[in-house]
Amino acid sequence: MRCEPQVALITGASRGIGRGIALEFARRGNSVAINYVARRESAEECAELCQKAAPPNSAARFEPVQADISQAADRTRLLETVSQRFGWIDLLVNNAGVAPLLRADILEASEESFDHVLSTDLKGPYFLTQAVARYWVEKLPQLPLEHRRPKIVTISSVSAYAASINRGDYCLAKAGLGMMTKLFALRLAEFGIQVFEIRPGVIATDMTAPVKEQYDRRISAGLSPIRRWGRPEDIARVVAAVAEGSFPFSTGEVINVDGGFHLDSL
Repeated sequence: MRCEPQVALITGASRGIGRGIALEFARRGNSVAINYVARRESAEECAELCQKAAPPNSAARFEPVQADISQAADRTRLLETVSQRFGWIDLLVNNAGVAPLLRADILEASEESFDHVLSTDLKGPYFLTQAVARYWVEKLPQLPLEHRRPKIVTISSVSAYAASINRGDYCLAKAGLGMMTKLFALRLAEFGIQVFEIRPGVIATDMTAPVKEQYDRRISAGLSPIRRWGRPEDIARVVAAVAEGSFPFSTGEVINVDGGFHLDSL
């Protein structure tokens, strides 16, 4: 039986939902590769918070790793760095994402914003998942059986199905992640690799801070049956459950963490 900590590679982990997932993983005694693009100080702060959250005498490690997942060379370097520093990856969390450069009606939206969003929110996770999956497929036959259950969790959004005509690029990217989950779940099942998608609702992060007043009103009015903001830890607990093997006969599943927003009612 394995005694050493699991290792999670979490993209966009320096803040927001990614930081919440990193902290939850740390609390459970596991190691985290904290991917970030530009905010080194935030990533280092996350590592310090993870260290404080870890159980006493834990062997877990928390290391910032810079990489822009929209860039092929950075994805290669990210995987090489994490595999060298930690020796293995048990869990890939595709969390990094960006908002449109400017919210604009789809009749006015720019190609520049489209490329900006799709390159990070869809292309990046797709090819990073491909690279990590290849790494696992190559390494798994050489490892003991207990290593043979790595997992992939992709954080998408209710925008995968709830249309926002002033964020068309973002909605398309998140919808694409849904199909990505299905594709990799089918392709990797034979290797014992499970793949999940988590769809957060309205979560209190720095990305949603500019529209806080608007969503305060909408949540109070019943935007979701559970009338509160979601928190990063709500997402983190679900990711941790997946990582710990709580769903052994599932793959390709979409898990909504949205306060019931997805429920249709009359």
